[in-house]
Amino acid sequence: MNAIAIIAASGIGKRMQLKNGQSKQLLEIAGFPVIHHTIQAFQAASSVSAIYIATKEENIATLEGMAASAGFSKVHAVIVGGKERQDSVNNCIKAIEHKIRSSGDAPDTILVHDGARPFIQPGEIDEIARLSLQFGACVPATKPKDTIKYIGSNPDFFGETPDRSQLLQVQTPQGFRSRLLIQAHEQAELERWYATDDAALVERFFPEQPIKIFEMGYHNIKITTPEDIPVAEAIFSQKASWS
Repeated sequence: MNAIAIIAASGIGKRMQLKNGQSKQLLEIAGFPVIHHTIQAFQAASSVSAIYIATKEENIATLEGMAASAGFSKVHAVIVGGKERQDSVNNCIKAIEHKIRSSGDAPDTILVHDGARPFIQPGEIDEIARLSLQFGACVPATKPKDTIKYIGSNPDFFGETPDRSQLLQVQTPQGFRSRLLIQAHEQAELERWYATDDAALVERFFPEQPIKIFEMGYHNIKITTPEDIPVAEAIFSQKASWS
C-alpha cells in the first residue's frame, strides 16, 4: 500500500495566545517541537511513502532542517501554506499532482493530518490508510464526553439537545483514495467553497461516497489552547505504555 501524508502546519495559534505570530507547531513537548512528534509518527508508519508539509514561509527552513537532522527521510517537500487550512492542503495536493505527472506513480491514498496533533500512532495511521483504500474514505473519531446542545433561535438560550449516541468528534488523519480527494479539492477551488475539514469536501462533491468511521482513543488531541500543553506532557509520559 502506498499512502502519501499531508501535514497542515500553517496555523498561527491565535487561541494559544502566542506573540509575534509564533507557530504552535514549534512549541515543545518533552524537549521536541510539536511538529517533530507528528512527523515522527508518519515516518514510522509502514503505509506512508512520502510526507508533504504546508507551513508558514518563515518556518520552511526550520522544518527542512529538523527533518534532515532527525532523519525524516519521507519528508519530500515543505511548502508555503495558504490563507486557510484548506488552501494549505490544496497547495500540497498540487505538489503531489506535479509529482504524479512527472513520475507516473500515483499513491493509493492521501492522508491529511493536523500538524498540531502530535500523538497519532504509526499503527493507527496504517489502519486508516488501509480502510481508506478499502472503502474510499476513512475518518478517525471519538465519542463526545460532554452533552452537546444546539443554540436556540435566541442566541442567549439553548435550543434542542441532540442524542449524544449519534454524535462523534472528528479527528485526523483523514484518509481518501487519492483521485477522490484530488477531485474534491479541484471542485472546491473552482466553486470557492470552503469547509472545516476534507471529509466535508468529499461529502459535498461526492455524496454517494460513504466515509468509514475509525473510532479511536482520546490521546490524539489537537494542541489548541495553553491548557493543552500540560495535558500533552502528561499524555507523552504515558506513551511508552501504549504499545
